Amino acid sequence: MCPAGPAVSDEDLVRATLAGRQEAFGELVERYQSRLVNFLFRIVRNADEAHDLAQEVFVKVYQALDRFDPRYRFSTWIFRVAQNAAIDLVRRRRYRMVPLGPQDDGGEDARPERELPANDPGAEAGLVERETAGQVREAITRLPWEYRELILLRHYGELSYDEIAEAKGMPLGTVKNKLFRARQLLRGLLGGEDPRRVTV
Repeated sequence: MCPAGPAVSDEDLVRATLAGRQEAFGELVERYQSRLVNFLFRIVRNADEAHDLAQEVFVKVYQALDRFDPRYRFSTWIFRVAQNAAIDLVRRRRYRMVPLGPQDDGGEDARPERELPANDPGAEAGLVERETAGQVREAITRLPWEYRELILLRHYGELSYDEIAEAKGMPLGTVKNKLFRARQLLRGLLGGEDPRRVTV
């Protein structure tokens, strides 16, 4: 019987998959699919490409599962594979990291937010929230890659500080300091300041 339930670790599911229980890998896909798509979308800037790339990542991970090192977290491994795949795609197709907006985010289907009904009493608040979210996304694209990467892993990949440190091979303190600096830069960008003038 396949391990299931919230108490079962990713690593247990990997072992179950390697033991021939294919449904265990299905559980891993369910756990990571939305997070991976969200993370990949912030890099490749196209919803269809993000979904396709997520499927490719799962295939790559499945094919290499017997090489997974159980001393490390599965989450850091799969996001490292995803990040490498996304960067390869960006390089191959020469995508530019451009601000997201109504005309440049890959079309209506690529927008993560739904349109609010015109008569929705919360429509105005929702529109303000969407505008703010759009400004944040645009500011993230203007960060230097070393900071943007950590913001994406933390806030879109939903990795913990420890997982990011493991994935990047950085000391935990360095990850925390760089994320602090990244947030300072974001605050400067959102406040209209030149990020080079923002001090920690």
